[in-house]
Amino acid sequence: LKDLLMTRLPEANDFGNEVIPGAKDAGMKVQTFAFEGYWEDIGTIEAFYNSNLALCDPATSQFSFYDKRAPIYTMSRFLPPSKILDASVSNSIIGDGCVIKAGSSVEGSVVGIRSLIGHDCKVERSLIMGSDYYETVEECEFVPGCLPMGVGDNSIVRGAIVDKNARIGENCQIINKDGVKEANHEDKGYVIKDGIIVIIKDAVIPSGTII
Repeated sequence: LKDLLMTRLPEANDFGNEVIPGAKDAGMKVQTFAFEGYWEDIGTIEAFYNSNLALCDPATSQFSFYDKRAPIYTMSRFLPPSKILDASVSNSIIGDGCVIKAGSSVEGSVVGIRSLIGHDCKVERSLIMGSDYYETVEECEFVPGCLPMGVGDNSIVRGAIVDKNARIGENCQIINKDGVKEANHEDKGYVIKDGIIVIIKDAVIPSGTII
C-alpha cells in the first residue's frame, strides 16, 4: 500500500475513487469485506449535516454512543460539565463545558464542546461545533466590539452549521430567510451549501445580521 501511494498514485486523495480503482488497475490483489455495521458517507455538507442531526432522534438514529460492545475512545479534555441555566433542551446532544443561558431553547441539535449560547436564543436543527478554547475578557477585547465566541443573546440559529470559534452577535437570525440553495460569502463569514448555512471557522457575524 505504501508503494502504491508513494510511487504509483502520489497525487491520489480519495480511496474510493482513486486508490482502490488504481490498485485494481495495477494488478494488485483487491478484496472486499461485507461490513454490516453503521456507516455514513459524509462527503457533502448535506450528508454531514443530516448524519450528525440523525444522532439526536432516538426513534430514528441508527447509531448509539452507549453500546458497550463498541466503545468510543477520545482524548480526555478535563472540561467541566455543561450548565443549562433555566433553558429548554430537547432531542439534542450537548458536549462538555457548554453554557446555555436562561430563556434559550435548543431543539434537535448537536452542541459541541465549550459552546456558549446566550440569553433567549433559539437553536433548532443545527450543528454548533463549539470552541477550541475558553476566552477571557481580556482576550475578547482584541475582537472588534468584544464579540464573544458562541451565539449572542436573542439570536436564532436554524438549519445551520456553525464551525468552531465562530462569533455570532446579538439579535442575529441565521435562518436562510430567502431559501437560497448555494451561495459563497466567505468575506462575510458564511457560505450556503445544499440550502444549509455554514458559518465558517473563526467568523465574526455582527449583531443584528439576518441571513
